[in-house]
Amino acid sequence: MSSPTLPSLFHNRWSVPVLAELWRGGVAGGRFANLSRRLGVSRESLRRTLAALVDAGLVARNPGHGHPLRPDYVLTGTGRRVAPVCATLVDILGSSGLEQLGRKKWPLPVVLALSAGPTRFSALRAGLAPITTRALALALKELEAASVVERILVGDYPPRAEYRLADVRGLDELLEPLAELARV
Repeated sequence: MSSPTLPSLFHNRWSVPVLAELWRGGVAGGRFANLSRRLGVSRESLRRTLAALVDAGLVARNPGHGHPLRPDYVLTGTGRRVAPVCATLVDILGSSGLEQLGRKKWPLPVVLALSAGPTRFSALRAGLAPITTRALALALKELEAASVVERILVGDYPPRAEYRLADVRGLDELLEPLAELARV
Protein backbone atom coordinates (compact mmCIF):
# COMPACT_ATOMS: atom_id res chain seq x y z
CA MET A 1 0.00 0.00 0.00
CA SER A 2 1.24 3.50 -0.82
CA SER A 3 2.03 6.05 1.84
CA PRO A 4 -0.79 8.37 2.84
CA THR A 5 -0.78 11.98 1.70
CA LEU A 6 -0.35 14.68 4.31
CA PRO A 7 -4.02 15.83 4.19
CA SER A 8 -5.24 12.24 4.44
CA LEU A 9 -3.05 11.70 7.51
CA PHE A 10 -4.64 14.75 9.17
CA HIS A 11 -8.15 13.82 8.00
CA ASN A 12 -8.89 12.06 11.29
CA ARG A 13 -8.23 14.39 14.17
CA TRP A 14 -6.53 11.72 16.27
CA SER A 15 -4.37 9.98 13.61
CA VAL A 16 -1.13 11.79 14.37
CA PRO A 17 -1.47 11.55 18.20
CA VAL A 18 -2.38 7.82 17.93
CA LEU A 19 0.65 7.10 15.73
CA ALA A 20 2.84 9.06 18.14
CA GLU A 21 1.46 7.15 21.14
CA LEU A 22 1.94 3.78 19.42
CA TRP A 23 5.54 4.78 18.65
CA ARG A 24 6.15 5.79 22.25
CA GLY A 25 4.72 2.44 23.33
CA GLY A 26 7.66 0.76 21.61
CA VAL A 27 7.72 -2.20 19.28
CA ALA A 28 4.92 -3.85 21.24
CA GLY A 29 2.27 -1.38 20.03
CA GLY A 30 -0.67 -0.51 22.21
CA ARG A 31 -3.93 -1.64 23.70
CA PHE A 32 -7.19 0.08 22.78
CA ALA A 33 -8.16 0.99 26.36
CA ASN A 34 -4.72 2.40 27.15
CA LEU A 35 -4.70 4.53 23.99
CA SER A 36 -8.15 5.90 24.80
CA ARG A 37 -7.16 6.76 28.36
CA ARG A 38 -3.73 8.29 27.59
CA LEU A 39 -5.01 10.44 24.72
CA GLY A 40 -8.32 11.36 26.33
CA VAL A 41 -10.22 10.37 23.21
CA SER A 42 -13.66 8.76 23.14
CA ARG A 43 -13.89 5.09 22.27
CA GLU A 44 -15.88 5.78 19.09
CA SER A 45 -13.41 8.41 17.82
CA LEU A 46 -10.52 6.10 18.56
CA ARG A 47 -12.28 3.21 16.82
CA ARG A 48 -12.82 5.33 13.67
CA THR A 49 -9.25 6.63 13.73
CA LEU A 50 -7.74 3.17 14.13
CA ALA A 51 -9.94 1.84 11.31
CA ALA A 52 -8.67 4.64 9.04
CA LEU A 53 -5.05 3.95 10.05
CA VAL A 54 -5.54 0.24 9.33
CA ASP A 55 -7.03 1.11 5.91
CA ALA A 56 -4.06 3.42 5.22
CA GLY A 57 -1.64 0.59 6.02
CA LEU A 58 -0.02 2.39 8.96
CA VAL A 59 -1.41 0.22 11.75
CA ALA A 60 -2.39 -3.44 11.89
CA ARG A 61 -4.63 -5.26 14.28
CA ASN A 62 -2.55 -7.79 16.19
CA PRO A 63 -3.73 -11.22 15.04
CA GLY A 64 -4.50 -14.13 17.28
CA HIS A 65 -5.08 -14.57 20.96
CA GLY A 66 -2.51 -14.51 23.64
CA HIS A 67 -1.46 -12.90 26.83
CA PRO A 68 -3.89 -10.29 28.23
CA LEU A 69 -1.15 -7.66 27.97
CA ARG A 70 -0.62 -8.38 24.28
CA PRO A 71 -1.11 -5.15 22.24
CA ASP A 72 -4.30 -4.78 20.22
CA TYR A 73 -2.65 -2.65 17.52
CA VAL A 74 0.88 -2.56 16.13
CA LEU A 75 2.64 -0.30 13.64
CA THR A 76 3.25 -1.68 10.14
CA GLY A 77 6.50 -1.06 8.26
CA THR A 78 5.15 2.19 6.82
CA GLY A 79 3.74 3.10 10.22
CA ARG A 80 7.18 2.65 11.79
CA ARG A 81 8.58 5.20 9.31
CA VAL A 82 5.76 7.73 9.87
CA ALA A 83 5.21 7.37 13.64
CA PRO A 84 8.53 8.87 14.91
CA VAL A 85 7.90 11.97 12.79
CA CYS A 86 4.37 12.15 14.25
CA ALA A 87 5.82 11.92 17.77
CA THR A 88 8.21 14.81 17.04
CA LEU A 89 5.39 16.83 15.53
CA VAL A 90 3.10 16.24 18.54
CA ASP A 91 5.88 17.34 20.89
CA ILE A 92 6.58 20.53 18.92
CA LEU A 93 2.88 21.40 18.63
CA GLY A 94 2.40 20.82 22.35
CA SER A 95 5.37 22.97 23.36
CA SER A 96 4.32 25.81 21.04
CA GLY A 97 0.65 25.79 22.08
CA LEU A 98 -0.60 24.79 18.62
CA GLU A 99 -2.03 21.38 19.56
CA GLN A 100 -5.53 22.19 18.32
CA LEU A 101 -4.26 23.25 14.89
CA GLY A 102 -2.41 19.95 14.61
CA ARG A 103 -5.64 18.02 15.10
CA LYS A 104 -7.35 19.50 12.07
CA LYS A 105 -7.12 18.40 8.47
CA TRP A 106 -5.84 21.47 6.63
CA PRO A 107 -3.85 23.94 8.79
CA LEU A 108 -0.56 22.03 8.78
CA PRO A 109 -0.63 21.19 5.05
CA VAL A 110 -1.28 24.92 4.47
CA VAL A 111 1.75 25.79 6.62
CA LEU A 112 3.88 23.41 4.57
CA ALA A 113 2.60 24.93 1.32
CA LEU A 114 3.41 28.43 2.56
CA SER A 115 6.95 27.44 3.49
CA ALA A 116 7.89 27.96 -0.19
CA GLY A 117 7.13 31.66 0.14
CA PRO A 118 4.27 34.17 -0.04
CA THR A 119 1.35 32.79 -2.04
CA ARG A 120 -2.03 34.00 -3.26
CA PHE A 121 -5.22 32.26 -2.17
CA SER A 122 -5.93 30.78 -5.60
CA ALA A 123 -2.39 29.37 -5.91
CA LEU A 124 -2.67 27.82 -2.45
CA ARG A 125 -6.00 26.23 -3.36
CA ALA A 126 -4.58 24.82 -6.59
CA GLY A 127 -1.54 23.41 -4.78
CA LEU A 128 -3.60 21.80 -2.04
CA ALA A 129 -6.24 20.09 -4.16
CA PRO A 130 -8.78 18.69 -3.16
CA ILE A 131 -9.19 21.46 -0.56
CA THR A 132 -12.39 23.47 -0.84
CA THR A 133 -12.47 27.26 -0.85
CA ARG A 134 -14.25 27.26 2.51
CA ALA A 135 -11.80 24.83 4.12
CA LEU A 136 -8.81 26.90 2.94
CA ALA A 137 -10.39 30.14 4.16
CA LEU A 138 -11.09 28.61 7.58
CA ALA A 139 -7.57 27.15 7.83
CA LEU A 140 -6.01 30.51 6.93
CA LYS A 141 -8.19 32.33 9.50
CA GLU A 142 -7.20 29.88 12.23
CA LEU A 143 -3.52 30.18 11.30
CA GLU A 144 -3.80 33.99 11.30
CA ALA A 145 -5.48 33.91 14.73
CA ALA A 146 -2.61 31.75 16.01
CA SER A 147 -0.08 34.24 14.53
CA VAL A 148 1.41 31.56 12.28
CA VAL A 149 0.32 33.15 8.99
CA GLU A 150 0.14 36.79 7.93
CA ARG A 151 -2.17 38.23 5.28
CA ILE A 152 -0.46 40.97 3.29
CA LEU A 153 -2.29 43.38 1.00
CA VAL A 154 -0.25 44.16 -2.10
CA GLY A 155 -1.01 47.62 -3.56
CA ASP A 156 -0.95 46.57 -7.22
CA TYR A 157 -3.86 47.26 -9.50
CA PRO A 158 -6.12 45.55 -8.77
CA PRO A 159 -5.14 45.12 -5.13
CA ARG A 160 -4.53 41.55 -4.02
CA ALA A 161 -3.79 39.62 -0.88
CA GLU A 162 -0.94 37.21 -0.29
CA TYR A 163 -0.35 34.88 2.60
CA ARG A 164 3.03 34.15 4.17
CA LEU A 165 4.36 32.48 7.26
CA ALA A 166 4.89 34.81 10.17
CA ASP A 167 8.26 35.01 11.85
CA VAL A 168 7.28 32.65 14.62
CA ARG A 169 10.05 31.23 16.76
CA GLY A 170 9.97 27.45 16.53
CA LEU A 171 8.16 27.36 13.20
CA ASP A 172 11.27 25.93 11.55
CA GLU A 173 11.13 23.04 14.01
CA LEU A 174 7.53 22.46 12.95
CA LEU A 175 8.28 22.57 9.22
CA GLU A 176 10.98 19.90 9.35
CA PRO A 177 8.68 17.09 10.60
CA LEU A 178 5.91 18.27 8.25
CA ALA A 179 8.24 18.10 5.26
CA GLU A 180 9.40 14.65 6.41
CA LEU A 181 5.79 13.47 6.67
CA ALA A 182 5.11 14.77 3.16
CA ARG A 183 8.11 12.78 1.83
CA VAL A 184 7.23 9.51 3.59
